[in-house]
Amino acid sequence: MSERGAAVAGCYRLDPAGIIITVRLTPKAARDSVDGIGALSDGRAVLLARVRAIPDKGEANRALRELLAKTLRVPKSAVEVVAGAAARLKQVRVEGDPRALGAAIEQWEGRRLADRA
Repeated sequence: MSERGAAVAGCYRLDPAGIIITVRLTPKAARDSVDGIGALSDGRAVLLARVRAIPDKGEANRALRELLAKTLRVPKSAVEVVAGAAARLKQVRVEGDPRALGAAIEQWEGRRLADRA
């Protein structure tokens, strides 16, 4: 596996019922999008996402759940913020086939997936 491929795989881990993704969320953005895989200052890999919603009363988390559900093609009910609800760095559980979800995330390497709706 390449160094970049290892970083992509490092932004999520398998869970018995799906995957858990480490996400760095930017609220109050100009658009809703998944901007690919990035690295924090300590080298940890994260999924970079941005939403138009403001971080008030869970609106940004709701928008993130909807964005990931649409991007991964899973029901909204299959996406849950499990840690970091009030922080930019979050752990998000996505229920579904772990291998298929992991493969979908690995395709995001170097790509920007904007919500065109």
